[in-house]
Amino acid sequence: MKTNLGDFIYYLTVEKGLAKNTLESYRRDIGQFLQYLAKNKVGSLAQVNRQVIVKYLGQLKSKGYASSTISRNIASMRSFFNFLTREKIIQDNPALQLESPRPEKKLPRVLSLKEVDLLLSQPSLSTVNGLRDKAMMELLYASGIRVTELVSLNMLDFNYEVGFLRCRGKGMKERIVPVGTTAINFVRRYLKKGRIKLVKGSDEKSLFVNHHGRRLTRQGFWKILKKYVGSAGLPGEVTPHTLRHSFATHLLENGADLRSVQEMLGHSDISTTQIYTHITRKKIREVYDRAHPRA
Repeated sequence: MKTNLGDFIYYLTVEKGLAKNTLESYRRDIGQFLQYLAKNKVGSLAQVNRQVIVKYLGQLKSKGYASSTISRNIASMRSFFNFLTREKIIQDNPALQLESPRPEKKLPRVLSLKEVDLLLSQPSLSTVNGLRDKAMMELLYASGIRVTELVSLNMLDFNYEVGFLRCRGKGMKERIVPVGTTAINFVRRYLKKGRIKLVKGSDEKSLFVNHHGRRLTRQGFWKILKKYVGSAGLPGEVTPHTLRHSFATHLLENGADLRSVQEMLGHSDISTTQIYTHITRKKIREVYDRAHPRA
């Protein structure tokens, strides 16, 4: 069978000017597909139809290839058969109507309770910055709000007596989120001994401010957290969103219902919240495998 692979790669090199690594991906993807055709006695490229390609993709999936790899293979074949139709080697592109698989949702990194305690114990309470950092991290873990929502908080957004804060999420949608006594106490301590020394004027509305006395930025908080993650020696990547993920997972592990967690996180669609049920199921499986005598 004449494969036309060399002509295709030449076309991508000269006319498309693709990078070397991209060319290698095309060569590898199409080369493996051509091997499959030869093994299954497909006599010519003109005999390849949608069913042949779907069967090949099914084989890739059964071998454990990731959705991203299968999507790349589809793109490679679509481009290859486009070239063949352009050169009038075949009449129609059999890969044209193929749908790429949905990308797999990666389970977010979640801290254990021990790791959360270690991380939250890093700020020094003897400095104004430490008081602020401790209050921010405790509040982030206690409420599950996003880092953008955290730095957007104003003084009037916090009701300390009732234990609720008001935050503005995506699309500026407001929601009310409960906050535990531990976080409230550290925020109060920051207001009394930290913020009062950081702000330059009484007209500053921001709850959390930087050393200039102005609203702390999202990037500013990222740097602060990165410093404490380093001093805690936590493995892997830990971001502000990690505390949000840990908040949701720990609630569900301790019996909270999905709808309540959805409301607290500010998810418009419960399917977004359901990713956390996969984490808790995985944890249950680990407990079962470790504890059951016949697991």
